[in-house]
Amino acid sequence: MFRTIINAFKDKEIRKKILFTLALLLMYRIGCFVPIPGLDVQAMGLTTIANNDFLQLLSTVTGSAFSNGTIFALGIVPFINSYIIMELLTLIIPKLGKLAKEGEDGRKKITQYTRYVAILLALVQAIGIMFVWREYISPVFGITPDAAANNVNEIFTMICIVIILVGGSSLVMWIGERITEYGVGNGTSLIIFIGIVSSLGSTILNAFITIPQQVQSGNSTGIWFLLGFFAIIFLLILAIVYVDMSERRIGVIYSGGRIVGNRQTQSQTTYIPLKVSAGGVMPIIFASSLIMFPQMIIQFGGWSTSKFGLFWSEWMGTNGNLYAPFMFFLIIFFAYFYAQIQFDPDDVARNLKERGGTLVGGISPGKPTSDYLRRINNRLTLFGALFLATIALVPTLILQQVDGFSDLGFGQAFSATGLLIVVSVALEFDKQLQGQLLVKNNKGFLK
Repeated sequence: MFRTIINAFKDKEIRKKILFTLALLLMYRIGCFVPIPGLDVQAMGLTTIANNDFLQLLSTVTGSAFSNGTIFALGIVPFINSYIIMELLTLIIPKLGKLAKEGEDGRKKITQYTRYVAILLALVQAIGIMFVWREYISPVFGITPDAAANNVNEIFTMICIVIILVGGSSLVMWIGERITEYGVGNGTSLIIFIGIVSSLGSTILNAFITIPQQVQSGNSTGIWFLLGFFAIIFLLILAIVYVDMSERRIGVIYSGGRIVGNRQTQSQTTYIPLKVSAGGVMPIIFASSLIMFPQMIIQFGGWSTSKFGLFWSEWMGTNGNLYAPFMFFLIIFFAYFYAQIQFDPDDVARNLKERGGTLVGGISPGKPTSDYLRRINNRLTLFGALFLATIALVPTLILQQVDGFSDLGFGQAFSATGLLIVVSVALEFDKQLQGQLLVKNNKGFLK
């Protein structure tokens, strides 16, 4: 990967794209430190998210922008939720499904709808967050002796904060789209990547500050837990990279030659690549969003002390009794669900039959081919789903339950889901750089 980056910087055009991407990401990170006027950030601190799973997740994804009460507090989260909703609606609503198959024009229209839904979700979340932050609001024009005027001033301040939150989220969405269009990599993924890395980096820095203090007090176990943490991360990265790059190649023979243009080609052998984890981290994101949605409603509605709120916190919260098994089965379910979106065996079998292709092994074209592909894909999906569910839950639970790790803050700041996203985005970024280098080299060869 480092060799790819070095080669990319040697090319003037690709170097400009990389620098443009870095400049926009720097703009995003600067916005993560710009406080919202009217909020008492010092009084707010981390108390608003200390006992809330959804807000902890939001703060981690936004690189602590939410917990610090900045203009990018919502980050890219509304756009992600909007994207998930539109993906589901594309499968449910026939008109949207037809629109998605109309090529580039159809995808542009769906993207525009996704933006509208993202802004609406940002508005709803901003209003809900106002109820979480209400006790930390300081009216922008100061407190007046007139109680009625002070009340109006507070309401005006809340409206301004909602507008700032929605505007900040829209700006982050714009930054992500510009990176995707003019930079390198997927802008949304890179923004999430930066947020998670910055949150984890802050925790590691705090650990390096805490450990010497523990050693001075006669406790040296923190050093071993820090080394254990790095060992866990190293093993997880190896496993994630291995599974992410794994694929099952199914051989295909085009017998009798094919007519391409005005000439006939000879028989050739190729293959259909089926990835082990085709959905990547999307099943985890779907499952997390679904299980966290009731928690968001409870928090924003002020029902944390209600019977349902207490029940959900005790049983379905991060440390709840049913959280791990329920999350495990949700990840498997969404892995199969997303696999159906990504790969259609009937469509592949039909295309092979039309082009005169047959699978290696003497499998007949048509239904036998689609049944074989479906069976192989289901097996790969099951393995990938079990891998995702295990790696998303087990390491995180270990870091949360073992006191040595939680004392250093790793249990709250680290999640294997975040590491999955970070590694997947890094691999995708490397692939895009390699692809652009390949295109440049081919252009040079043709010239």
